[in-house]
Amino acid sequence: MRTTSSRGTAVALITTIVLVAVLIASIGLGARSIAPGEVVGIVLNPDGDGYNSHVLWTERIPRTFLGLVVGAALGASGLVMQALTMNPLSDPGILGIEQGAAMFVVLGIVSFGVTGVTAYFWLALVGAALTSAVVYLIGIRTNAGSSTIGLVLAGVAVAAVMSSLITLLVARNEAVYAHLRFWSVGQLTGRGSIVDEIAPFVIAGILLALPLGRTLNILSLGDETARGLGIRVERSRLMAAAVAVLLCASATAAVGPVAFVGLIAAHCARMLVGADHRWSLPVSMGVGAILLTAADTAGRIILDNGEIQVAVMTAAIGTPFFVWLARRRDLVKV
Repeated sequence: MRTTSSRGTAVALITTIVLVAVLIASIGLGARSIAPGEVVGIVLNPDGDGYNSHVLWTERIPRTFLGLVVGAALGASGLVMQALTMNPLSDPGILGIEQGAAMFVVLGIVSFGVTGVTAYFWLALVGAALTSAVVYLIGIRTNAGSSTIGLVLAGVAVAAVMSSLITLLVARNEAVYAHLRFWSVGQLTGRGSIVDEIAPFVIAGILLALPLGRTLNILSLGDETARGLGIRVERSRLMAAAVAVLLCASATAAVGPVAFVGLIAAHCARMLVGADHRWSLPVSMGVGAILLTAADTAGRIILDNGEIQVAVMTAAIGTPFFVWLARRRDLVKV
C-alpha cells in the first residue's frame, strides 16, 4: 500500500504541470478568438479597457478558477467515498448523492423561493447527507451478490427517484422551471462570479480531507485491525463521510450535478501512485481539477456556434470509463 516518496513527488509534480497547462488553455481558448499575446497583455494589465479584457476578467478567468475548485472537490469526494465504502464504483453522481442534493435545492426554490449560492449550499448539504445515508442503508441490505453492486443499484434507484421528483415539482411551475433549468444542468457558463462564495466551503473541505490519508489507509485494513491500531472506527468513518458530503454539496451547489469526475479522478490517482491515500488523495484532487476544467474548455471550442455543458462532456468521457471499469475483474484496490 505504501507509495515511495520519489514516485509520489514525481506524480504530484507532473500533475501540477498539467494543471497549469490546462489553466492556461482554459483562459486562452474559447468561442471568441483572442491572440495569445493579447491574452498575456490583458492578464498582466487587469485595468485595461476593451471587450476582450472584459471577456477574460468577467468570464474566462473566474470560470477557470471555479472549474479548478469544483473539480478538486469532486475528485477528493470520489476518492474518500470509494475508500469508505470499499467500493471502486462509488462516485457522488453514480450513487445518487448529487441528485439528492439537487432535489433539496429544488424543494427550497419551490417551497421557500430560495435563491443564491450560499442558500443552495446548505440545502445541497442536507440533501447530500440524507441521500448518502439512504443509499448506504439500502445498498448494504441489497442481495445483489456483492456490496459493490448493491450500492451501485441503490444509488441508481435513488437517483432515478430524485430525478422524477424534481421533474414533478417543476413541471407545472414555469417560473421555477426557468430558474432551475440554469442551475440543474451541470455547467460553468455564467457562474464564474460565484467562485468567491463557494471557495471557502471547498477550501475548508479540502483542508479537512488532506489529513485523512493515514486514517483511510488504516480503515482499509479492516475494522478489527484498525481498532487494534488505535483508530476509533465509527467516529473516523463518520468524520470522513462528513468531509466527502461537504465537498460534494459544495460542488453541486456551485455548478449543479456533474457526474463521473470523482470516479475517474480517484481511479487515475490510484493508477498513478497506488492505493496509499496519503498520495492518492491530493493527486485525485489535481486530476479532478484537470478533468473538469479541460472538459469545460473542450466544450467551448468543439462547436462552431454555442458550447456543450461540462456535465455533458464529463458524461461522454465517464460513461465508457464506467462500463470498462465495471467489466474488469481486477478492479484497482481501494
